[in-house]
Amino acid sequence: MTDKPHLGGIGGNPVARVGYGAMQLFEASFDDAVAVLRRAVELGVNHIDTASFYGPGEVNRRIREALAPYPDDLVIVSKVGARFTGDDPIPLAAAQKPAELRAAVEDDLSQLGLDRIPVVNLRRMDLGPGVAAEGDQVVDLDDQLAEMIALRDEGKIGGIGVSSVPLDILQCALPAGIACVQNAYSLLDRAHESMLDLCTAEGIAWVPFFPLGSAFPGFPKVADNEVVREIAGELDVLPAQVGLAWLLAHAPNTLLIPGTRSIAHLEENLGAGDVALSADAIARLDAVTTPGAAPMALGIERFIEQR
Repeated sequence: MTDKPHLGGIGGNPVARVGYGAMQLFEASFDDAVAVLRRAVELGVNHIDTASFYGPGEVNRRIREALAPYPDDLVIVSKVGARFTGDDPIPLAAAQKPAELRAAVEDDLSQLGLDRIPVVNLRRMDLGPGVAAEGDQVVDLDDQLAEMIALRDEGKIGGIGVSSVPLDILQCALPAGIACVQNAYSLLDRAHESMLDLCTAEGIAWVPFFPLGSAFPGFPKVADNEVVREIAGELDVLPAQVGLAWLLAHAPNTLLIPGTRSIAHLEENLGAGDVALSADAIARLDAVTTPGAAPMALGIERFIEQR
């Protein structure tokens, strides 16, 4: 069996490697959202991912209601670069200007009741899914990073992360001191493997979204893969847990933030941290052929455009 530690780090903060992504809490009732958040912390989650444009603001307010005064070890990570529109199927639009990044951080601080956000990700528009920067929303990376660094120097944020970026953008951002990267990545979508390698070498937290494939119709799901299901049967665990466990075993700097509105599903996701994959199981999963089509995020973007 592989020895897989349960602890990782982000922006200098130690965290459990399986955290919680709060985006879906806007779709839950207020009471259910509070219950899920409190149960997550009870089960050892100390890394919660959010954004002021989730809701907008409502997810942050629910986090504050459920968890404030916050546990000393709780690391809340947010992101900036988008604004809520409510449109279907992607309810976001670009908010890439430096002043908009600053305003989003101020919203986070107010809504969460914090003096400092431990890590804030700059959600660029270089990659999908579904949101593009146009006109004056096409902003130079250096201008954005200058604003993020100023916010860090002022003590309003701790670490700076980037999200939805290609390798060359990450390489350009490295001198700013990057704490984490959030990109689409899973067993079935390894288009960003070279970026993961760079993050591992640089000690940057790798926080994949779509870790189990896409929920959009017609796109492959990790839990449906034949090899994943075979190994899940051998271990008497859920296929989704195998998919998440592979991510944890694949790179030591990987942190997971699966989201859910259900306590039962939350407990299943957190159980992935206890799934020990044998060397043989990892080899079989490593050998899974990823779909030959475009990377998942790009494929989803095309799906949205065709609607």
